[in-house]
Amino acid sequence: MDKQQEQIIDDAWSRESIMEVEISIIERMIGCRTVEAVEASISYAQFLRLSGLNNDNYPLFLRLLEVENHWVIDSLVGVKDPFLYLSSIHPNNYIILSSYRLLTAWHPGGIYPKTLAIILGVLQASFSSPKDGFKIYSVSINDVNNLGKHLNKELGQDDPNNRCILDILDRLGSLAGTSTDANIEQMARQSNSIRTFFFDKRKKMEDIIPQVLLVKSDYIAKEIAPDKVFVD
Repeated sequence: MDKQQEQIIDDAWSRESIMEVEISIIERMIGCRTVEAVEASISYAQFLRLSGLNNDNYPLFLRLLEVENHWVIDSLVGVKDPFLYLSSIHPNNYIILSSYRLLTAWHPGGIYPKTLAIILGVLQASFSSPKDGFKIYSVSINDVNNLGKHLNKELGQDDPNNRCILDILDRLGSLAGTSTDANIEQMARQSNSIRTFFFDKRKKMEDIIPQVLLVKSDYIAKEIAPDKVFVD
């Protein structure tokens, strides 16, 4: 191949344009809209898990948590406790913000409970010390509402996800009366109010959390199953 032909190819396909195509294919794959995409995503999730989670690649793991397919999530998590799945990543603004964005995007019941547990584990660790956690990420009332909407009152406080949400709300609520910042005070009071409404059988969650946030979904109804599941 002469230099002129090489130049024509370089002009038509730059490294950036090839990467764009690759990213487009990966995005379609993890969209899991076909059986083939689901099976490819399962293999990709397994590859990431075997590669190991670290500070350089954890955003890829967070991106896969957006996949609404429990076979993919099971392949990503393996046998690890989902609440501790991201425990090796030190709390930071990016991971906390990403967690609240996912909670906001998901409808109650519309996400695989194991996926929800992973995100709750991040927030529980991040706000083990509420004041320190708040310095990293300023939790808003909207964040608290989108956390509280995932409480399932029918399952009670012994449900692992319910228990974790209640613990996070309790820690955020402990900031009440500790600051002159009105936003912190309102957020903390809302956290405490959501907990109160959950435990009071006479009260409904829609009376403390905007009803539009409580519209339920079913993650199973949206899933496409793979034809083959490989067990490692």
